[in-house]
Amino acid sequence: MDNHEYNAIETYMKTQMQDSAHDKHHVYRVLNAALDIASYEDGVDMDILTAACLLHDIGREQQFANPVLCHAQVGSDMAYEFLISIKWPEKRARHAKECITAHRFRSSSPPDSIEAKILFDADKLDVCGAIGIARTLIYQGIVTHPIYVMNDDDEIIINNGDGDSASFFQEYNYKLKNVYGSFFTARAKEIALKRQQAAIDFYNSLHNEVSDNYKYGSKKCKSQ
Repeated sequence: MDNHEYNAIETYMKTQMQDSAHDKHHVYRVLNAALDIASYEDGVDMDILTAACLLHDIGREQQFANPVLCHAQVGSDMAYEFLISIKWPEKRARHAKECITAHRFRSSSPPDSIEAKILFDADKLDVCGAIGIARTLIYQGIVTHPIYVMNDDDEIIINNGDGDSASFFQEYNYKLKNVYGSFFTARAKEIALKRQQAAIDFYNSLHNEVSDNYKYGSKKCKSQ
């Protein structure tokens, strides 16, 4: 991929990225991670991988506008149309589209090609460790979900997907803590394991602080 083609794809990506949890810096981190992972693999088409990384989240705004939509599906269609518009061969544009379609964690279309697997892994690395915690908290704020929800017994609710109690704690238990077993490449697994303890420590510290606060406060209130 020459500089002119890269710049065209990058410029288009920047026009679509409005979500601060999925901004251009997220895209660059995913691309950097993908290039690292690719250096450990054979037979990777670097142009397709680069384009797919740059364009993988361009459907986010449409999903925000209409939550019924899947950003991976919408974004893959947008990416295909854009790549065709800059004269990519149809077969290569379709390959990049397939990578983007398969990059989502909760997806019925798992990655098949090595490029799709690398994009999937690179994207998931950005929800690991400290950066994953930070991005999740930002995103929870954007969609107005609280850090935690309590039940009538002053216990934090964690129930794997109930939309009425959506929170950071629920998202951590439903997605973040489970992502470490979802990688396809050895290099991504290695990076993820180095980051895992930071996420565990943060979650446990936050959980303990909240639980202790309610435990102490409830006793005091009930004793009045």
